[in-house]
Amino acid sequence: MTRTIPDMAAVSRSVALAVTDGMLQFELALAYEVFDSAPDAVRGPWYDVSVCGTRPERVGRFLLEPDCGLDRLARAGTVIVPALADVNEDPPTDLVEAVRAAHEAGARVVSLCTGVFVLAAAGLLDGLRATTHWAHTEQLAARYPRVTVDPDVLYVDNGSVLTSAGKAAAMDLCLHLVRRDHGSAIANVVARRLVVPPHRAGGQAQFVTTPVPAQDGHPLAELLPWVMRRLDQPLTVEDLARQANMSSRHLARHFHSVTGTTPLQWLLTQRIRRAQELLETTDDTVDTIASTAGMGTATTLRRHFHRTVGVPPDAYRRTFRA
Repeated sequence: MTRTIPDMAAVSRSVALAVTDGMLQFELALAYEVFDSAPDAVRGPWYDVSVCGTRPERVGRFLLEPDCGLDRLARAGTVIVPALADVNEDPPTDLVEAVRAAHEAGARVVSLCTGVFVLAAAGLLDGLRATTHWAHTEQLAARYPRVTVDPDVLYVDNGSVLTSAGKAAAMDLCLHLVRRDHGSAIANVVARRLVVPPHRAGGQAQFVTTPVPAQDGHPLAELLPWVMRRLDQPLTVEDLARQANMSSRHLARHFHSVTGTTPLQWLLTQRIRRAQELLETTDDTVDTIASTAGMGTATTLRRHFHRTVGVPPDAYRRTFRA
């Protein structure tokens, strides 16, 4: 008898959106838009997306006809669970069991917003950090005490299990997955097409009690673009404070409010992002990229890049260079 060997490349590209009655349409539509539409810059295979459920499901105000059943989740490379509208009820047993089976089969399992309650019910978050919309973090922690709930981040990446905070943070996590799979340059292309930032620093704590600042309505609105145009220069906190016409202490306070981090950490993150783009899109040496990204020397770039991205610059280039 001939044994059929699955196409593992096709499996890794397969994205299954797990739906059930009572899910919210925003996160579902967002994930479908990111993973179903290949940008022109992609020169290889993109994702193969399917919507999986047991019957026509009520998603928001719409009735959705799934492509296939929940058993398809176990044959997917990535399983995405969008947000549940009602987190006071236990998630459907068939959905919980299908998500658990998919993870046991090796799938990368992702929750968007309150979809985290499905992952927690499946036991996939026991002993791990996770997040959800800030309005539901206390409820998640109380119902699943073995989960370490972090209310202050936009998303948490545990490798094969990932969770996002609410609404727009679902987009942050989807772009993070594209960045992991296809590199920073392609993730930037997708973000530009959707007219969203490719990467937002900071966490959801900045959105809990204060409104999201308008693009030109926060104290750093003019400073941040000024810095981005000068990443190749040896900028200090004092340089930034002088340009913003405020003390270093006030600058630090505004940075934490707007970005959720310190001026130096934000600056380092931007330099790493610039280095990623240059590694993917140019033939420049690591020394040249270190200088252009403001890291000084190749040794400094390699140290910070490896610590932040998880691989050396040369390995990153081999993986994501078109």
